[in-house]
Amino acid sequence: MTDGRRIGIALGTLAALLAAGCGGGGGSGSTIAGIDRGGITVAQGPISGFGSVIVNGVHYSTSGAAITIDDQPGTESDLKAGQVVRIEATLDASGTTGVAKKIVFDDDVEGPLQTIDRAASRLVVLGQTVQVSAATSFGDSIVPRGIDGLRIGDRLEVSGLASAGGVIAATRIERKSAVAGFEVKGVAVQVDTATRRLRVNQLLVDYSSAQVSGFTGGQPANGDLVEANGALNGSGVLVATRLERRSSSLPGTTSDKAELEGLVTRFASAADFDVAGQRVTTTASTQYDGGTSASIALDAALEVTGAFDASGRIVAQKIEFRRESDLELSGRVDSVNASGSTLTVLGQAVRTTAQTRFEDKSSADVQRFSLADVRVGDSVEVRGYREGGVFVASLLEREDTAGGAGGGTVEVKGPATAVAAPNFTVAGVLVTTDARTEFRDKEGGSITAAAFFAAAPGREVKARGSLVGNTVLAERAELDD
Repeated sequence: MTDGRRIGIALGTLAALLAAGCGGGGGSGSTIAGIDRGGITVAQGPISGFGSVIVNGVHYSTSGAAITIDDQPGTESDLKAGQVVRIEATLDASGTTGVAKKIVFDDDVEGPLQTIDRAASRLVVLGQTVQVSAATSFGDSIVPRGIDGLRIGDRLEVSGLASAGGVIAATRIERKSAVAGFEVKGVAVQVDTATRRLRVNQLLVDYSSAQVSGFTGGQPANGDLVEANGALNGSGVLVATRLERRSSSLPGTTSDKAELEGLVTRFASAADFDVAGQRVTTTASTQYDGGTSASIALDAALEVTGAFDASGRIVAQKIEFRRESDLELSGRVDSVNASGSTLTVLGQAVRTTAQTRFEDKSSADVQRFSLADVRVGDSVEVRGYREGGVFVASLLEREDTAGGAGGGTVEVKGPATAVAAPNFTVAGVLVTTDARTEFRDKEGGSITAAAFFAAAPGREVKARGSLVGNTVLAERAELDD
Protein backbone atom coordinates (compact mmCIF):
# COMPACT_ATOMS: atom_id res chain seq x y z
CA MET A 1 0.00 0.00 0.00
CA THR A 2 1.36 3.43 -0.90
CA ASP A 3 1.87 6.16 1.70
CA GLY A 4 -0.78 8.28 -0.03
CA ARG A 5 -3.37 5.48 0.11
CA ARG A 6 -2.48 4.73 3.76
CA ILE A 7 -2.86 8.33 4.85
CA GLY A 8 -6.00 8.74 2.74
CA ILE A 9 -7.60 5.77 4.46
CA ALA A 10 -6.42 7.00 7.86
CA LEU A 11 -7.96 10.41 7.29
CA GLY A 12 -11.17 8.92 5.95
CA THR A 13 -11.52 6.81 9.07
CA LEU A 14 -10.98 9.80 11.33
CA ALA A 15 -14.41 11.12 10.41
CA ALA A 16 -16.04 7.84 11.37
CA LEU A 17 -15.87 7.96 15.16
CA LEU A 18 -17.51 4.89 16.59
CA ALA A 19 -18.09 5.96 20.17
CA ALA A 20 -16.82 8.35 22.79
CA GLY A 21 -16.82 8.42 26.53
CA CYS A 22 -14.68 9.38 29.46
CA GLY A 23 -15.31 10.32 33.04
CA GLY A 24 -14.12 13.01 35.33
CA GLY A 25 -11.28 12.66 37.76
CA GLY A 26 -10.22 13.46 41.28
CA GLY A 27 -8.97 16.83 42.39
CA SER A 28 -5.36 17.91 42.90
CA GLY A 29 -5.63 21.69 42.99
CA SER A 30 -2.60 22.02 40.68
CA THR A 31 -2.56 24.75 38.04
CA ILE A 32 -1.47 24.67 34.39
CA ALA A 33 -1.76 27.72 32.13
CA GLY A 34 -3.68 29.56 34.83
CA ILE A 35 -6.49 26.99 35.01
CA ASP A 36 -7.48 25.27 38.23
CA ARG A 37 -6.97 21.63 37.32
CA GLY A 38 -9.16 19.97 39.90
CA GLY A 39 -9.25 16.73 37.92
CA ILE A 40 -10.12 17.68 34.34
CA THR A 41 -10.36 16.09 30.93
CA VAL A 42 -7.97 17.18 28.19
CA ALA A 43 -9.53 16.45 24.81
CA GLN A 44 -8.07 16.92 21.34
CA GLY A 45 -9.68 16.28 17.97
CA PRO A 46 -11.71 17.83 15.13
CA ILE A 47 -14.90 19.73 15.95
CA SER A 48 -17.90 17.70 14.76
CA GLY A 49 -20.60 20.24 15.52
CA PHE A 50 -21.98 22.98 17.71
CA GLY A 51 -24.72 23.61 20.26
CA SER A 52 -21.75 24.11 22.53
CA VAL A 53 -18.61 22.66 20.92
CA ILE A 54 -18.68 18.94 20.12
CA VAL A 55 -15.42 16.99 20.01
CA ASN A 56 -15.16 13.18 20.06
CA GLY A 57 -18.91 12.98 20.71
CA VAL A 58 -18.79 15.11 23.88
CA HIS A 59 -20.74 18.39 24.10
CA TYR A 60 -18.67 21.09 25.80
CA SER A 61 -20.43 24.24 27.00
CA THR A 62 -18.37 27.30 26.10
CA SER A 63 -19.97 29.67 28.62
CA GLY A 64 -17.07 31.31 30.43
CA ALA A 65 -14.43 29.43 28.40
CA ALA A 66 -11.21 31.14 27.34
CA ILE A 67 -11.14 30.59 23.56
CA THR A 68 -7.91 31.21 21.65
CA ILE A 69 -7.66 31.11 17.86
CA ASP A 70 -4.16 31.28 16.36
CA ASP A 71 -2.90 32.94 19.57
CA GLN A 72 -5.67 35.56 19.51
CA PRO A 73 -8.80 35.79 21.71
CA GLY A 74 -11.90 34.38 19.98
CA THR A 75 -15.46 33.21 20.48
CA GLU A 76 -17.40 30.04 19.71
CA SER A 77 -18.75 31.63 16.51
CA ASP A 78 -15.16 31.91 15.20
CA LEU A 79 -14.72 28.13 15.32
CA LYS A 80 -15.59 25.85 12.38
CA ALA A 81 -16.50 22.20 11.95
CA GLY A 82 -13.43 20.09 11.21
CA GLN A 83 -10.95 22.35 12.99
CA VAL A 84 -8.70 20.41 15.35
CA VAL A 85 -8.92 21.92 18.82
CA ARG A 86 -7.56 21.21 22.27
CA ILE A 87 -10.07 21.50 25.12
CA GLU A 88 -9.56 21.50 28.89
CA ALA A 89 -12.86 20.85 30.64
CA THR A 90 -14.78 19.26 33.46
CA LEU A 91 -17.19 16.46 32.54
CA ASP A 92 -20.40 15.23 34.11
CA ALA A 93 -20.71 11.69 35.42
CA SER A 94 -22.00 10.40 32.06
CA GLY A 95 -18.94 11.66 30.21
CA THR A 96 -21.12 13.00 27.38
CA THR A 97 -21.33 16.67 28.40
CA GLY A 98 -18.86 19.02 29.96
CA VAL A 99 -17.95 22.61 30.68
CA ALA A 100 -14.93 23.89 28.77
CA LYS A 101 -12.47 26.06 30.64
CA LYS A 102 -10.10 26.52 27.73
CA ILE A 103 -10.37 25.90 23.96
CA VAL A 104 -7.37 26.39 21.69
CA PHE A 105 -7.33 26.27 17.88
CA ASP A 106 -4.04 26.59 16.01
CA ASP A 107 -3.87 25.76 12.30
CA ASP A 108 -1.17 23.53 10.83
CA VAL A 109 -0.27 25.70 7.86
CA GLU A 110 -1.44 28.93 6.29
CA GLY A 111 0.04 29.98 2.98
CA PRO A 112 -0.08 29.66 -0.80
CA LEU A 113 -1.30 26.55 -2.60
CA GLN A 114 1.73 25.48 -4.64
CA THR A 115 0.76 22.19 -6.29
CA ILE A 116 -2.40 20.09 -6.79
CA ASP A 117 -2.39 16.34 -7.47
CA ARG A 118 -6.06 15.59 -8.11
CA ALA A 119 -5.47 11.91 -8.87
CA ALA A 120 -3.92 11.39 -5.42
CA SER A 121 -6.08 14.07 -3.72
CA ARG A 122 -2.92 15.79 -2.48
CA LEU A 123 -1.87 19.41 -2.19
CA VAL A 124 1.33 21.22 -1.28
CA VAL A 125 0.67 24.34 0.81
CA LEU A 126 3.70 26.39 1.87
CA GLY A 127 5.93 23.34 1.47
CA GLN A 128 3.60 21.04 3.44
CA THR A 129 1.95 18.01 1.87
CA VAL A 130 -1.79 17.92 2.57
CA GLN A 131 -3.96 14.83 2.07
CA VAL A 132 -7.62 15.46 1.18
CA SER A 133 -10.29 12.80 1.75
CA ALA A 134 -13.92 12.24 2.64
CA ALA A 135 -13.12 13.53 6.14
CA THR A 136 -12.10 16.98 4.85
CA SER A 137 -14.51 19.89 5.34
CA PHE A 138 -14.16 22.96 3.10
CA GLY A 139 -14.89 26.63 3.75
CA ASP A 140 -17.85 28.35 2.11
CA SER A 141 -15.65 30.36 -0.27
CA ILE A 142 -14.33 27.17 -1.93
CA VAL A 143 -16.67 26.41 -4.86
CA PRO A 144 -17.20 23.70 -5.89
CA ARG A 145 -16.65 22.38 -2.39
CA GLY A 146 -13.66 20.10 -2.68
CA ILE A 147 -10.29 19.86 -4.33
CA ASP A 148 -11.80 20.94 -7.68
CA GLY A 149 -12.63 24.30 -6.10
CA LEU A 150 -8.96 25.08 -5.45
CA ARG A 151 -6.50 26.92 -7.69
CA ILE A 152 -2.71 27.32 -7.62
CA GLY A 153 -1.87 30.46 -5.68
CA ASP A 154 -4.91 30.31 -3.40
CA ARG A 155 -4.10 31.37 0.16
CA LEU A 156 -5.23 28.44 2.30
CA GLU A 157 -5.51 27.62 5.99
CA VAL A 158 -5.32 23.90 6.76
CA SER A 159 -6.21 22.14 9.98
CA GLY A 160 -5.70 18.43 10.37
CA LEU A 161 -3.68 15.62 11.85
CA ALA A 162 -0.06 14.97 11.00
CA SER A 163 1.17 11.54 9.98
CA ALA A 164 4.45 9.97 10.98
CA GLY A 165 5.96 11.30 7.73
CA GLY A 166 4.67 14.84 8.22
CA VAL A 167 1.74 14.64 5.79
CA ILE A 168 -1.20 16.69 7.10
CA ALA A 169 -4.43 14.69 6.94
CA ALA A 170 -6.75 17.66 6.40
CA THR A 171 -9.94 17.85 8.42
CA ARG A 172 -10.71 21.43 7.29
CA ILE A 173 -9.45 23.72 4.52
CA GLU A 174 -10.34 27.42 4.37
CA ARG A 175 -9.49 30.03 1.74
CA LYS A 176 -7.98 33.13 3.36
CA SER A 177 -7.53 36.71 2.21
CA ALA A 178 -4.43 37.70 0.25
CA VAL A 179 -3.25 39.88 3.14
CA ALA A 180 -3.18 36.99 5.60
CA GLY A 181 0.23 36.13 6.99
CA PHE A 182 2.13 32.90 6.41
CA GLU A 183 2.61 30.36 9.18
CA VAL A 184 3.59 26.73 9.47
CA LYS A 185 3.77 24.20 12.28
CA GLY A 186 5.84 21.03 12.06
CA VAL A 187 8.97 19.16 13.03
CA ALA A 188 12.26 20.99 12.47
CA VAL A 189 14.94 19.16 10.47
CA GLN A 190 18.30 20.20 8.98
CA VAL A 191 18.69 22.83 11.69
CA ASP A 192 21.74 25.04 11.06
CA THR A 193 22.28 27.34 14.04
CA ALA A 194 25.18 29.09 12.27
CA THR A 195 23.11 30.32 9.34
CA ARG A 196 19.93 30.20 11.48
CA ARG A 197 18.01 28.14 8.97
CA LEU A 198 15.93 24.98 9.22
CA ARG A 199 13.37 23.00 7.24
CA VAL A 200 9.79 22.04 8.00
CA ASN A 201 9.13 19.29 5.45
CA GLN A 202 9.77 20.94 2.02
CA LEU A 203 9.85 24.50 3.38
CA LEU A 204 13.13 26.28 4.12
CA VAL A 205 12.81 28.71 7.04
CA ASP A 206 15.25 31.57 7.68
CA TYR A 207 14.93 32.63 11.32
CA SER A 208 17.97 34.93 11.41
CA SER A 209 15.78 37.98 12.10
CA ALA A 210 13.05 36.20 14.04
CA GLN A 211 11.96 36.52 17.62
CA VAL A 212 12.86 33.07 18.99
CA SER A 213 11.18 31.64 22.07
CA GLY A 214 10.66 28.44 24.03
CA PHE A 215 13.81 26.57 23.00
CA THR A 216 16.25 24.96 25.40
CA GLY A 217 19.46 26.95 25.15
CA GLY A 218 17.69 29.55 23.04
CA GLN A 219 18.11 27.66 19.74
CA PRO A 220 15.95 25.12 17.87
CA ALA A 221 17.17 21.56 17.45
CA ASN A 222 16.36 18.74 15.06
CA GLY A 223 13.13 17.07 16.12
CA ASP A 224 11.62 20.14 17.83
CA LEU A 225 8.00 20.89 17.03
CA VAL A 226 8.12 24.50 15.83
CA GLU A 227 5.77 27.18 14.60
CA ALA A 228 7.15 29.82 12.24
CA ASN A 229 5.42 33.02 11.12
CA GLY A 230 6.68 35.33 8.40
CA ALA A 231 6.70 36.05 4.67
CA LEU A 232 8.03 34.31 1.57
CA ASN A 233 10.93 35.90 -0.29
CA GLY A 234 11.55 35.61 -4.02
CA SER A 235 13.41 32.32 -3.55
CA GLY A 236 10.52 30.63 -1.78
CA VAL A 237 12.16 30.85 1.66
CA LEU A 238 9.98 31.71 4.64
CA VAL A 239 11.70 34.66 6.31
CA ALA A 240 10.41 34.25 9.84
CA THR A 241 9.52 37.11 12.13
CA ARG A 242 8.67 34.67 14.93
CA LEU A 243 9.83 31.13 15.69
CA GLU A 244 8.38 29.28 18.67
CA ARG A 245 8.82 25.84 20.13
CA ARG A 246 5.50 24.03 20.50
CA SER A 247 4.63 20.94 22.54
CA SER A 248 2.67 18.03 21.10
CA SER A 249 2.13 16.58 24.59
CA LEU A 250 -1.18 17.23 26.31
CA PRO A 251 -0.99 19.24 29.54
CA GLY A 252 -2.24 16.53 31.91
CA THR A 253 -1.46 15.57 35.50
CA THR A 254 -2.07 12.31 37.36
CA SER A 255 -5.53 13.50 38.43
CA ASP A 256 -6.62 14.24 34.84
CA LYS A 257 -8.30 12.24 32.07
CA ALA A 258 -7.50 12.37 28.36
CA GLU A 259 -9.42 11.85 25.14
CA LEU A 260 -7.16 12.06 22.13
CA GLU A 261 -7.93 11.52 18.45
CA GLY A 262 -5.19 11.26 15.85
CA LEU A 263 -2.72 9.18 13.87
CA VAL A 264 0.03 7.04 15.35
CA THR A 265 3.18 9.11 14.81
CA ARG A 266 5.69 6.85 16.60
CA PHE A 267 5.52 3.12 17.17
CA ALA A 268 7.89 1.03 19.25
CA SER A 269 5.38 -1.54 20.45
CA ALA A 270 1.71 -1.87 21.31
CA ALA A 271 2.62 -0.62 24.79
CA ASP A 272 4.85 2.24 23.65
CA PHE A 273 3.68 4.55 20.89
CA ASP A 274 2.66 8.15 20.20
CA VAL A 275 -0.64 9.52 18.92
CA ALA A 276 -0.28 13.03 17.45
CA GLY A 277 3.05 13.25 19.27
CA GLN A 278 1.55 12.34 22.67
CA ARG A 279 3.03 9.29 24.41
CA VAL A 280 0.61 6.42 25.03
CA THR A 281 0.92 3.10 26.82
CA THR A 282 -1.46 0.18 27.20
CA THR A 283 -2.07 -2.40 29.91
CA ALA A 284 -3.60 -5.85 30.11
CA SER A 285 -6.95 -4.21 30.92
CA THR A 286 -7.02 -1.85 27.90
CA GLN A 287 -10.19 -2.35 25.87
CA TYR A 288 -10.14 -2.31 22.05
CA ASP A 289 -12.95 -1.45 19.64
CA GLY A 290 -12.60 -2.09 15.91
CA GLY A 291 -9.22 -3.81 16.21
CA THR A 292 -6.73 -5.37 18.60
CA SER A 293 -3.36 -4.41 20.01
CA ALA A 294 -1.85 -5.95 16.87
CA SER A 295 -3.70 -3.33 14.80
CA ILE A 296 -1.67 -0.47 16.28
CA ALA A 297 0.88 0.71 13.70
CA LEU A 298 2.31 3.88 12.22
CA ASP A 299 -0.41 6.14 10.80
CA ALA A 300 -3.22 4.04 12.26
CA ALA A 301 -6.19 6.31 12.99
CA LEU A 302 -7.59 5.91 16.45
CA GLU A 303 -8.98 7.53 19.58
CA VAL A 304 -7.41 6.98 22.97
CA THR A 305 -9.33 7.40 26.22
CA GLY A 306 -7.45 7.12 29.49
CA ALA A 307 -5.62 8.87 32.28
CA PHE A 308 -2.20 10.48 32.65
CA ASP A 309 0.58 8.84 34.63
CA ALA A 310 3.37 10.64 36.47
CA SER A 311 5.56 10.77 33.35
CA GLY A 312 2.86 12.43 31.23
CA ARG A 313 1.89 9.33 29.27
CA ILE A 314 -1.73 8.47 28.61
CA VAL A 315 -2.46 5.06 30.09
CA ALA A 316 -5.12 3.85 27.69
CA GLN A 317 -8.33 2.53 29.15
CA LYS A 318 -9.86 2.22 25.70
CA ILE A 319 -8.56 2.42 22.12
CA GLU A 320 -10.99 2.75 19.23
CA PHE A 321 -9.94 2.21 15.62
CA ARG A 322 -11.64 4.23 12.92
CA ARG A 323 -13.76 2.92 10.08
CA GLU A 324 -12.94 4.21 6.61
CA SER A 325 -15.43 6.70 5.16
CA ASP A 326 -15.65 5.43 1.59
CA LEU A 327 -19.25 6.21 0.58
CA GLU A 328 -20.95 9.46 -0.45
CA LEU A 329 -24.56 10.35 -1.19
CA SER A 330 -25.69 13.73 -2.47
CA GLY A 331 -29.39 14.41 -2.96
CA ARG A 332 -32.65 15.38 -1.31
CA VAL A 333 -33.85 14.11 2.04
CA ASP A 334 -36.75 11.67 1.64
CA SER A 335 -37.54 11.40 5.35
CA VAL A 336 -36.00 12.35 8.69
CA ASN A 337 -36.42 11.07 12.24
CA ALA A 338 -34.38 13.36 14.48
CA SER A 339 -35.34 11.54 17.69
CA GLY A 340 -34.20 8.27 16.14
CA SER A 341 -31.01 9.80 14.66
CA THR A 342 -31.92 8.60 11.17
CA LEU A 343 -32.83 9.98 7.77
CA THR A 344 -33.35 8.65 4.24
CA VAL A 345 -31.43 9.98 1.22
CA LEU A 346 -31.82 8.57 -2.31
CA GLY A 347 -33.90 5.79 -0.78
CA GLN A 348 -31.05 4.79 1.53
CA ALA A 349 -31.44 4.67 5.31
CA VAL A 350 -28.73 6.77 6.96
CA ARG A 351 -27.87 6.62 10.65
CA THR A 352 -26.14 9.49 12.44
CA THR A 353 -24.21 9.14 15.67
CA ALA A 354 -22.93 11.43 18.42
CA GLN A 355 -19.75 11.75 16.37
CA THR A 356 -21.29 12.67 12.99
CA ARG A 357 -19.90 16.01 11.82
CA PHE A 358 -22.72 18.42 10.92
CA GLU A 359 -22.32 21.63 8.93
CA ASP A 360 -24.90 23.89 7.29
CA LYS A 361 -23.68 25.08 3.86
CA SER A 362 -27.09 26.39 2.84
CA SER A 363 -28.14 30.04 2.82
CA ALA A 364 -29.71 29.48 6.26
CA ASP A 365 -26.13 29.10 7.62
CA VAL A 366 -27.19 27.64 10.98
CA GLN A 367 -24.05 27.39 13.10
CA ARG A 368 -25.56 25.09 15.71
CA PHE A 369 -26.74 22.78 12.97
CA SER A 370 -27.90 19.25 13.79
CA LEU A 371 -30.26 16.58 12.50
CA ALA A 372 -33.11 18.45 14.25
CA ASP A 373 -32.67 21.23 11.65
CA VAL A 374 -32.95 18.90 8.62
CA ARG A 375 -36.25 18.85 6.75
CA VAL A 376 -37.72 16.62 4.04
CA GLY A 377 -36.67 18.05 0.67
CA ASP A 378 -33.43 19.56 1.98
CA SER A 379 -30.40 18.91 -0.21
CA VAL A 380 -27.63 17.18 1.71
CA GLU A 381 -24.28 15.55 1.13
CA VAL A 382 -23.59 12.57 3.37
CA ARG A 383 -20.26 10.77 3.69
CA GLY A 384 -19.73 7.63 5.70
CA TYR A 385 -19.46 3.86 5.67
CA ARG A 386 -21.71 0.82 5.72
CA GLU A 387 -22.09 -1.16 8.94
CA GLY A 388 -24.54 -4.02 9.33
CA GLY A 389 -26.27 -3.03 6.10
CA VAL A 390 -26.83 0.56 7.28
CA PHE A 391 -25.15 3.68 5.96
CA VAL A 392 -23.48 5.33 8.99
CA ALA A 393 -22.81 9.04 8.45
CA SER A 394 -19.46 10.45 9.46
CA LEU A 395 -20.26 13.84 7.88
CA LEU A 396 -23.55 15.51 6.89
CA GLU A 397 -23.71 18.87 5.12
CA ARG A 398 -26.86 20.72 4.07
CA GLU A 399 -26.50 22.70 0.86
CA ASP A 400 -28.55 24.91 -1.47
CA THR A 401 -27.95 22.93 -4.68
CA ALA A 402 -31.13 21.16 -5.72
CA GLY A 403 -31.01 17.38 -5.94
CA GLY A 404 -32.98 14.20 -5.66
CA ALA A 405 -36.54 13.48 -6.64
CA GLY A 406 -38.23 16.38 -8.32
CA GLY A 407 -35.55 17.24 -10.73
CA GLY A 408 -32.02 18.20 -9.81
CA THR A 409 -28.68 16.47 -9.91
CA VAL A 410 -27.70 13.72 -7.49
CA GLU A 411 -24.35 12.05 -6.91
CA VAL A 412 -23.12 8.80 -5.39
CA LYS A 413 -19.56 7.68 -4.75
CA GLY A 414 -18.02 4.48 -3.45
CA PRO A 415 -16.93 0.97 -4.45
CA ALA A 416 -18.91 -0.39 -7.41
CA THR A 417 -20.77 -3.64 -6.84
CA ALA A 418 -23.18 -5.75 -8.89
CA VAL A 419 -21.50 -4.47 -12.05
CA ALA A 420 -23.30 -5.65 -15.19
CA ALA A 421 -23.55 -3.20 -18.09
CA PRO A 422 -25.45 -0.95 -18.24
CA ASN A 423 -25.95 -1.05 -14.44
CA PHE A 424 -23.94 -1.02 -11.24
CA THR A 425 -24.57 -0.26 -7.57
CA VAL A 426 -22.83 2.34 -5.37
CA ALA A 427 -23.57 2.90 -1.66
CA GLY A 428 -26.65 0.73 -2.03
CA VAL A 429 -28.03 2.89 -4.86
CA LEU A 430 -28.69 1.38 -8.29
CA VAL A 431 -27.05 3.34 -11.12
CA THR A 432 -27.99 2.84 -14.75
CA THR A 433 -26.32 4.23 -17.87
CA ASP A 434 -27.41 4.81 -21.44
CA ALA A 435 -26.06 6.12 -24.74
CA ARG A 436 -25.89 9.66 -23.34
CA THR A 437 -23.72 8.74 -20.34
CA GLU A 438 -20.19 10.12 -20.39
CA PHE A 439 -17.55 7.72 -19.05
CA ARG A 440 -14.22 8.91 -17.61
CA ASP A 441 -11.06 7.42 -16.13
CA LYS A 442 -9.49 8.55 -12.85
CA GLU A 443 -7.47 11.27 -14.61
CA GLY A 444 -10.68 12.71 -16.06
CA GLY A 445 -10.09 11.45 -19.59
CA SER A 446 -12.90 10.08 -21.74
CA ILE A 447 -13.15 6.27 -22.02
CA THR A 448 -15.61 3.85 -23.60
CA ALA A 449 -18.47 2.24 -21.73
CA ALA A 450 -16.80 -1.14 -22.26
CA ALA A 451 -13.56 0.08 -20.66
CA PHE A 452 -15.47 1.53 -17.71
CA PHE A 453 -17.45 -1.63 -17.00
CA ALA A 454 -14.35 -3.79 -17.37
CA ALA A 455 -12.48 -1.74 -14.75
CA ALA A 456 -15.35 -0.86 -12.39
CA PRO A 457 -15.90 -4.01 -10.27
CA GLY A 458 -14.58 -3.31 -6.78
CA ARG A 459 -13.17 0.05 -7.84
CA GLU A 460 -14.28 3.31 -6.31
CA VAL A 461 -16.48 5.13 -8.80
CA LYS A 462 -18.51 8.32 -8.85
CA ALA A 463 -21.81 8.67 -10.68
CA ARG A 464 -23.67 11.93 -11.27
CA GLY A 465 -27.11 12.26 -12.82
CA SER A 466 -30.84 12.43 -12.11
CA LEU A 467 -33.00 10.30 -9.87
CA VAL A 468 -35.67 8.21 -11.56
CA GLY A 469 -37.58 6.51 -8.78
CA ASN A 470 -34.75 5.16 -6.61
CA THR A 471 -32.36 4.69 -9.55
CA VAL A 472 -29.71 7.17 -10.64
CA LEU A 473 -29.67 7.72 -14.40
CA ALA A 474 -26.02 8.69 -14.87
CA GLU A 475 -25.05 11.58 -17.09
CA ARG A 476 -21.43 10.91 -16.03
CA ALA A 477 -19.72 7.86 -14.53
CA GLU A 478 -16.05 8.00 -13.64
CA LEU A 479 -13.46 5.76 -12.10
CA ASP A 480 -11.87 7.12 -8.94
CA ASP A 481 -8.63 6.23 -7.20
